[in-house]
Amino acid sequence: MNDFWTNISRYPRFFISSLAGLILIILAPFRNLFKIPKLRIFLIINFSLFCLLLHLIIQNMTGL
Repeated sequence: MNDFWTNISRYPRFFISSLAGLILIILAPFRNLFKIPKLRIFLIINFSLFCLLLHLIIQNMTGL
């Protein structure tokens, strides 16, 4: 029974490390794009537009 609780206690640590690895893998191409000066401006503009669009959508959905 002790082995059971030991295994159960490992799941949150496994979940956090898997999630961190997934985020790093997803963000790796953007990090490589950020190294190129021409694409850096393009990436910053797209990220700003994405944040603005997300803000407007959430604002309209909540009715504020």
